Amino acid sequence: MNKYLLWIPRVLGIAFAVFISIFALDVFGEGSGFWITLVALLIHLVPTYLIVAAIIISWKWPKVGGWIWIALGLLYLAMAGGKVHWSALVLLPAPAIIIGILFLLQSQRK
Repeated sequence: MNKYLLWIPRVLGIAFAVFISIFALDVFGEGSGFWITLVALLIHLVPTYLIVAAIIISWKWPKVGGWIWIALGLLYLAMAGGKVHWSALVLLPAPAIIIGILFLLQSQRK
């Protein structure tokens, strides 16, 4: 069980980073020039940078990382609030909060 609790949040975190990165690909449909598209892509990947940082921190310090994951999920809820469809309020912050809980559970099992 410890082996699964070790790897499941890490794999889910990486999968979540890939999933969030897909949303940044919409910049290629705007028809802008190379440099504008590159800057837009880098800006759209900011959430991915935060998620990758959370993965790196969680890998080394699961307890701290778990709280960071939960904070990221709650931060999205606070920022999005009533501005987005209810499905986005479930689809985006829920996995982050679940991953955070799994990291916290893993830190308790050591």
